[in-house]
Amino acid sequence: MTRPSSISIIVPAFNEQESIGDVLNGLRDWCDRGEVIVVDDASTDRTAEIAKQAGVRVIKHLHNKGYGAALKTGIRAAAGDIIVMMDGDGQHSGTQIQPLLDAFGDNDMVVGARAKGSDAPLVRRPGKWILTKVANYLAETQIPDLNSGLRIFRRDIAMRFLHILPNGFSFTTTLTLAMFKEGYNVAYVPITTRPRVGTSTVNPVPHGLSTIMLIIRIIALFDPLKVFLPASVCLFLIGAAYWIGSVAYHSFETNPVTSIIHIPSGAVILLVSSVIVFMFGILADQVSAIRREQYE
Repeated sequence: MTRPSSISIIVPAFNEQESIGDVLNGLRDWCDRGEVIVVDDASTDRTAEIAKQAGVRVIKHLHNKGYGAALKTGIRAAAGDIIVMMDGDGQHSGTQIQPLLDAFGDNDMVVGARAKGSDAPLVRRPGKWILTKVANYLAETQIPDLNSGLRIFRRDIAMRFLHILPNGFSFTTTLTLAMFKEGYNVAYVPITTRPRVGTSTVNPVPHGLSTIMLIIRIIALFDPLKVFLPASVCLFLIGAAYWIGSVAYHSFETNPVTSIIHIPSGAVILLVSSVIVFMFGILADQVSAIRREQYE
């Protein structure tokens, strides 16, 4: 159990005037036990005004920077040792924080895993399923909820990764993988989320494209060899099989020794490509390791 005075609750918000008031009303008890910070990401409605009326600390971006950027602003400004982050769209409740804190103990991050019955837009499910499969492969474990917006973690650890955490919605996904890949203790507590209040700012088509780019980015950042090495092996085996097949085919018509020496151009391309892909994997692995080690 952490000291109540060490808790900073960060609520990123963009045009959430319909929900932010109820969200902050649910956090009234926590105002006496820590601090509540609303990071208004250049909303064009009354989000910041309503948050100020609730008596919490409000930090306002001059222009829209993104969900992850709002969280990074809150983390930098937080006074607490423990960060609690939750969405400002009404999906989460202040009553869900204490169970996560109870499970904190020796863990470095506790995530509210959305259980069956939680609201989840259908349009996001295919991309989320693929992304989760990729993340499970890279992390070598089953991740119950990759990008839940309700979680608690130690501020000093988050500061270590702030330079690689993106400014968009993939902030939570990247943070989760960073914690797993660097060997930190991550625990999950089941929660049930409610339907968000108001209209989502996520556009399905750009969101789908960003999910594909996120998968590529995550692979390149956390474990490129897990992708480059299998690809290299596959190219090598296909090239070798092509060569052997060509030898077997032509040995009936020509001298077997001559057939072995003669390598089809297609096989050469595949074999050379396997070496190039492997070397790119080694290079990408070194670059990703250096990038992850660069503290802010």
